[in-house]
Amino acid sequence: MNLLMRRIFMLLIVATLAACAANRPAPVSEARSPAVAKSAAEAEIKASPQLTETPKPVDAGKLYTIQKGDTLISIALANGLDYREFAAWNNIVNPNLIKLGEVLRLTPPGSTADGSANPQTVQTQSGAVVSSPLIFTPMPTAVGVPPVNSDKFKTEPKASKVPYTEQAYAKLSAEAANAAPNVAVGTAPAATLPTPTPPPVAPANDDVDWAWPIQPVPKGKIVAMFTDANKGVDISGSKGTPVLASAPGKVVYSGAGLRGYGRLVIIKHNATWLSAYAHNEKILVAEGDAVKKGQKIAEMGSSDADQVKLHFEIRKQGKPVDPMKFLPN
Repeated sequence: MNLLMRRIFMLLIVATLAACAANRPAPVSEARSPAVAKSAAEAEIKASPQLTETPKPVDAGKLYTIQKGDTLISIALANGLDYREFAAWNNIVNPNLIKLGEVLRLTPPGSTADGSANPQTVQTQSGAVVSSPLIFTPMPTAVGVPPVNSDKFKTEPKASKVPYTEQAYAKLSAEAANAAPNVAVGTAPAATLPTPTPPPVAPANDDVDWAWPIQPVPKGKIVAMFTDANKGVDISGSKGTPVLASAPGKVVYSGAGLRGYGRLVIIKHNATWLSAYAHNEKILVAEGDAVKKGQKIAEMGSSDADQVKLHFEIRKQGKPVDPMKFLPN
């Protein structure tokens, strides 16, 4: 009896251990298949902020920080700009109100540092911004061409049974030679993309045919030559002497808002050249006026000067150059 009880007890223990082993969860393996590992790595890369490429901002163009003593007009003159356009680019309503340390742009909005237009930017579904310098025009469609019915569209030639004779063979050969090219019914002629019109190119030669602003030529009356400090030439004369436009252009400034110049006229001749006429007694043109070469624009005076004289400057892209190198002998 004791032996039988022992055997039953041992069987119960074995059965219990077997049941526990069956219910135990299988061990988790740390190893992952290559496909699973690749997917997890790609997910980590997309989620990582350090690896996400941030779109670069569009170039804001050339900038200038306002310094002590600057005025909007002086900054515009130093950079060969129309001060009104310059103010508009920077959303300045009152040209007399600018702040020390304020940063102003010297190019129109949407242009790069060299003044050219920025390429278009396109945002993809992933959020990346890419440049798109080309604009694609949709393929033009043929007008009045009926849609092709695929059920009725057949390309096989019609067959006919004709007894072979020399006359029949010659007739078929002649018909094949005179037949028009085989064009499938319902197809439109191949469409071609329109040729893009190239952008207008600025003339390479923007030189100006300069003339003396005082006539006749003031021989022996030049009282100050061009220097880094003077920035032009000073021509002495009598009050009321006509001051003439040295070349055709547009008046971009007319007034007395620039210290040291008195009553001043500035003419813009093209994208490169400006001329300035200072210390006038009377100004005869207004901003925005188109003037011709030799046209009377002012009368000589002594405004903001110690004597009656005309201070005359020529500026290339805002930088003063020696007028004596451009005026006729």
